[in-house]
Amino acid sequence: MDNKKIIAGNWKMNLDYNESKELIQNIASSEGDFNADAEIVVFPSMPFLSVFHELLKDNNVRLGAQNCYIKNSGAFTGETSPTQLKSLGVTYCLVGHSERREIFAEDYDLLAKKVKALLEVNITPVFCCGEKLQVRESNVYKEFVMRQIEESLFSLSPQDLAKVVIAYEPVWAIGTGKTATAEQAQEIHNLIRNRIAKEFGEKTANSISIIYGGSMNPDNARELLAQKDIDGGLIGGASLDADLFAQISTSYSE
Repeated sequence: MDNKKIIAGNWKMNLDYNESKELIQNIASSEGDFNADAEIVVFPSMPFLSVFHELLKDNNVRLGAQNCYIKNSGAFTGETSPTQLKSLGVTYCLVGHSERREIFAEDYDLLAKKVKALLEVNITPVFCCGEKLQVRESNVYKEFVMRQIEESLFSLSPQDLAKVVIAYEPVWAIGTGKTATAEQAQEIHNLIRNRIAKEFGEKTANSISIIYGGSMNPDNARELLAQKDIDGGLIGGASLDADLFAQISTSYSE
């Protein structure tokens, strides 16, 4: 497969400006500790993107945004457009994170529009999908995740779909005390890739990076990243520590 390996840190709504700046500087200064064969991406809070773009301009760490709107300009108070993100050096943007779906009621149609808006300005959408505990235990989780992908991504051309990164996040395994095994994660990643192959062909399926977003940390990263269809991680809490974040990235090469 010719897909890209990606280690991404989603900081969510954590850290104030000074704390965030210290973390980004630690990550930038320790770039040599990260896996050179993986794309390293950080997703700080929106207000800090401008400053962090300057701090990272001579660095290989990529800058991502946690959200965007579907329009490039207009009377949409409080929103941030794809073109605004592009002007700040943003190269990745999260779409459909479970918290956006749950708390902000983002539906399939809105997420499809966000993906297309980002692709139009050459920002890579990181499309999140995954099921809650009730869905997992009702044993319809495969159909549930497939519908998330089909409804929001399958209207794309094969060429555009190949530019999307998919992040599988089993919501049931985050903060619930339950743990997803590497085999459970691989099952869904393989299912996603096979479904894309059926609809768009093997070449497109094999070019897409499918990363895992279920509480990855230095203790479980090696086993997860060893799975055939897991191409990286969308890291939450562990990405708030530069050393832990770097350790996860090197789990490929150990």
